[in-house]
Amino acid sequence: MAEQLIELNVTGMHCNNCALSIHKLLEKKGLHDILVDFAGEEVKFSTDDQTALPGIIKDIEGLGFKVVEDMATHQPKFYEKVENKFIFCALFTAPLLLHMLVHIPFLHLPLVQLLLCLPVFIVGCLHFGKSAINSIRGGVPNMDVLIFVGSTAAFVYSLIGTIENLGENYLFYETCATIITLVLLGNVLEKRSVTQTTSAVKDLVKIQQVNANRMVDGTIEVINAREVRPGDTLVVNQGDKVPVDGEILSGSASVDEAMLTGESVPVDKDKYDKVIGGTIVQNGNFTMLATKVGSNTVLSQIIELMKKAQAAKPPVQKLGDKVAGIFVPVVIIISFLTFVITYFATSAGLQLSLMHAIAVLVISCPCAMGLATPTAVMVGLGRAAKNGILIKGGDTIEAVANTKYVVFDKTGTLTTGKFSVKDIKVEDGVDLEHIRGIITVIEERSNHPIAKSLINGLKGLPQTKLVLRTTTEEKGLGMRAEDVEGNTYFLGTGKSANDSDFNLSLYKNQILLAQIAIDDTIKPEAAGLIAELKKMNIIPVLLSGDRNNRCLKVAKQVGITEVHGEKLPDEKLTVIDIYKQKGKTIMIGDGINDAPALTKADVGVSMNDASQVAIQSAKVVLLNTDLQSVIKFLQISKHTMITIKQNLFWAFAYNVVAIPVAALGFLNPMWGAFTMAFSDVVVIGNSLRLKSKRVDRS
Repeated sequence: MAEQLIELNVTGMHCNNCALSIHKLLEKKGLHDILVDFAGEEVKFSTDDQTALPGIIKDIEGLGFKVVEDMATHQPKFYEKVENKFIFCALFTAPLLLHMLVHIPFLHLPLVQLLLCLPVFIVGCLHFGKSAINSIRGGVPNMDVLIFVGSTAAFVYSLIGTIENLGENYLFYETCATIITLVLLGNVLEKRSVTQTTSAVKDLVKIQQVNANRMVDGTIEVINAREVRPGDTLVVNQGDKVPVDGEILSGSASVDEAMLTGESVPVDKDKYDKVIGGTIVQNGNFTMLATKVGSNTVLSQIIELMKKAQAAKPPVQKLGDKVAGIFVPVVIIISFLTFVITYFATSAGLQLSLMHAIAVLVISCPCAMGLATPTAVMVGLGRAAKNGILIKGGDTIEAVANTKYVVFDKTGTLTTGKFSVKDIKVEDGVDLEHIRGIITVIEERSNHPIAKSLINGLKGLPQTKLVLRTTTEEKGLGMRAEDVEGNTYFLGTGKSANDSDFNLSLYKNQILLAQIAIDDTIKPEAAGLIAELKKMNIIPVLLSGDRNNRCLKVAKQVGITEVHGEKLPDEKLTVIDIYKQKGKTIMIGDGINDAPALTKADVGVSMNDASQVAIQSAKVVLLNTDLQSVIKFLQISKHTMITIKQNLFWAFAYNVVAIPVAALGFLNPMWGAFTMAFSDVVVIGNSLRLKSKRVDRS
């Protein structure tokens, strides 16, 4: 049975550790393509066994979370929201802290402090305790274990002091309450910040939420875009968003496709032109036929791609995850040793020894390590998407680092893909009008850019057409056809020593009838792109199925010295393999005839093609026709990796410095809880910087 992507709405996740617990649980069950987004409250995974789903849901709920049917109708209870828990705890913690600053006799009474701390401790037990116990049961102890152990130790110590009436030196209720309140504040800040890092997907989802004007029996009814069905006739007016993908039946308009391509110049659309859901009509209006709706639209595929991309972990993250996995047990051991050494080896006494041990627990922050990579990846992917660059995952971003070769296809990549017919040379005794007719009827059956150019070039010229019985397209070669009389035709490149200017040949029953000279124009920004790549110490390579002399001509004009011409699709794979052995190789092609080579390269980049083939075969899809987006892609990838490394450095360095400082008694637990929350905010803040950071600097 084929694997299916399962989507669940899961509430009750309040930080990255909750997400990590669910991720580890699903990994243990052998599931694939796992994405756990705690800010969006989404869990996704692929499975080929639908019958296991109830058991998986039960196990997720066993960790203390709740799987709900529909997030739109689900309203979390007032006391379930982490913001409300923080406000509630802060109201009780404030007077406990106040007694340390201002002498109010009433607040110094042990019973009053116990009554103020108890509601906070109960919230802490329910919030952190449940998560801590479930994480231990799941075999992945998380940060909540440290918070729960630290706050409980302070509370129990204070409670014994109160019952035994041991005096003020044994009262640390404010420490217990402050730890819980500050960590809840950290959770609130973390959730809000991470929500910002995932904003790119949310922005795209918002674009989908529009109404459509459906025409039924001459009247217009307003419906939600989700209700549109293929074949519906829709009316789209100036200022409207196009509700779904389709074709214009009548009317014309200029359409802003910036959300798709990052290109700010509107595109003129007329009858029979395709329009894409989510784009905005700036001028004019039209009636359209809905062709793709729901999950089949280009925008839905992009959203799906973005969500999957955020789930793909770069290898650098696996290091952070491994450390986070062993982190909690190590910290508990360090905390225990701190208590034992401070109590027995110094004259600090029980109270100070306990405070040092609690400080170690609450200052350590595996959260920062867990957040270091995903937050940077999400922001990097979001920024790229807004520039019309779809990157399929964090692992792609890391694969781009240290790129040595960028291999370009020629047609449609370095050149515009718009050909013009320069000349047709017919053999003796052959009628030119007959040749034009043969070319037109054969190429009408092909989707290749050259075919479309030939049809356009011959349109309006006198021609004698014939009736074909069959046509087949041979990738990298051309078209074969048979007419109703049984004659066979071949129109394509082939490998023959023809006149260098004539790059297509037409044969009838294996006899040459004519040769066609077609020319392609080089994209104006191609030479600039090649120069930029050379500055970045990347070697550009040209790999094409076109004739050697054409390839050399284009390569010379743009500044490429390594050229491989006349390569069939399978030969392209061999060339890519050779370069891969020498260094990291990116292949940039048009996503259809280059699909195998794009898959073979370390990273395949498809140019301006939002087709299903491109989305499946390439790891990166450039929706903008401008070649400069290649440079933008490399720059964003590079700076995302820099941000990840900065985040991981901060997370490791913070813990390496903070834990010994707390163990030596230079930090009390309250300051520990504050700096722990601050550590998360630093990592997320650094990731958010990537949204507006200049990436054109080295």
